[in-house]
Amino acid sequence: MPETPENQTLPDFAKGDGLLPAIAQDAETGEVLMMAYMNPESYAETLATGRAVYYSRSRKKLWRKGEESGNVQQVRGLFLDCDRDTILLRVEQVGGAACHMGYKSCFYCQVTPEGLKVVAERVFDPDEVYKK
Repeated sequence: MPETPENQTLPDFAKGDGLLPAIAQDAETGEVLMMAYMNPESYAETLATGRAVYYSRSRKKLWRKGEESGNVQQVRGLFLDCDRDTILLRVEQVGGAACHMGYKSCFYCQVTPEGLKVVAERVFDPDEVYKK
């Protein structure tokens, strides 16, 4: 008999060697904003705070979305796929941009026969927001 959702409430982090893909989707429009990774600690903090927290593979630490830019993600719904190895967050994107390049979505480039084409407007200038 297959396992039911009632007895399987946590993501199966063992399938991803401790990291699972997490897709952030605009709760109102359904637009995919970004894809990142979560580990058990970032998942638990997201549940506890209602704000999206990811794991940065490059920095090897928790990444509290918006901690530098102010463009936080308020979680409006959290879903697991049937295999419990992909996480979907339906979020309210505060500040209007999920992408560190200043676009609403990280998926602002379309693949065309001529190459990549920017198909979105910038919401903010990353050089102004990330002054390092």
